[in-house]
Amino acid sequence: MKYITCMLCLLSAMFIALPIIAAESHLPEGQPITVSTAFVTEQHVPALVEVVGTLEAVERATIAAKISGTISEIPVVLGSRVEKGDLLVQISARELGAKLKQAEAQLSQAKRNLEREQKLLTKHATTPETVKSMQDQYNLAQATYIEVDTMLGYTSITAPFTGVVTKKQAYVGDLATPGQGLLRIENNTHLQVRTAVPESLVLTIDPGDKLQVTIPAAGVTTQATVAEVAPAADPASRTAPVTLDLPLQEKLRSGQFARVLLPGAVQTGYYIPESAIDASGQLDRVFVVQNNQVYLRLIRKGMQVKGLVEVLSGLEPGEEVVIDKPHPLINGQEVRRAQ
Repeated sequence: MKYITCMLCLLSAMFIALPIIAAESHLPEGQPITVSTAFVTEQHVPALVEVVGTLEAVERATIAAKISGTISEIPVVLGSRVEKGDLLVQISARELGAKLKQAEAQLSQAKRNLEREQKLLTKHATTPETVKSMQDQYNLAQATYIEVDTMLGYTSITAPFTGVVTKKQAYVGDLATPGQGLLRIENNTHLQVRTAVPESLVLTIDPGDKLQVTIPAAGVTTQATVAEVAPAADPASRTAPVTLDLPLQEKLRSGQFARVLLPGAVQTGYYIPESAIDASGQLDRVFVVQNNQVYLRLIRKGMQVKGLVEVLSGLEPGEEVVIDKPHPLINGQEVRRAQ
């Protein structure tokens, strides 16, 4: 029984080794492989600090009523795209229509009275004081008419800018009252990220700076431009509000969660090109060149900065690593450097 077990183990080992031998069998024999190399260098890079933020539309408005009345029409739904001037809400206020007719009649009467007194004044049949009194009555009637006509115009609520309806709080038949929010529209073509930056870092950020922003829900990573930096910090949170302009992205929506990378204090570390690292499971490996031969080395990596990877352990400054190889390498294989 023990003999059979040993034979099975030996056969399993041979079976596992076969792919490795096959993979290495195509390598050129008797001549070194040409590879590209790079050296472990010391870099001074800023430590990145991550803060969270929320996407907001630069142009956004809560549509509210200015008069009381019953909502008779809402020709938009959630997600509707509207152009500037399009009708959003129609309010029925019949009493305003009646007041407008009354104001119009009073204005017409005041105008006739004024014209009559002006003609009488030319014939010296009235006094200038009477004409002045008629003029005041006409001006009052005209102001009343303009006021009622303006109020009647508030029954038709239109879009102040081109955008998308993102919130709907009222329906046909509801009673609209002054100041009550009915709809919310946003211009989704121009979005910003609003975040709070620690007071220790806010002085390192200026309008116009470029910062990396990631929106996980949309799978978008982009460069945003700092638009506004608050001049004062919140004494409760010790942070200052900062807004960043985002380039147009179809996947982005207001309210989405965002991550913003801020440059922190400058730190010194040892870096190699990202292409030098060969990941195998949870292990990170590199091939180090020594005496025209390559040797496998396990490393522990840190943060990544513009195509470079920080090496926390496993390599020393000045060591040479392979960054590009035309064939798989094996430990101790002879290589030559590309010209």
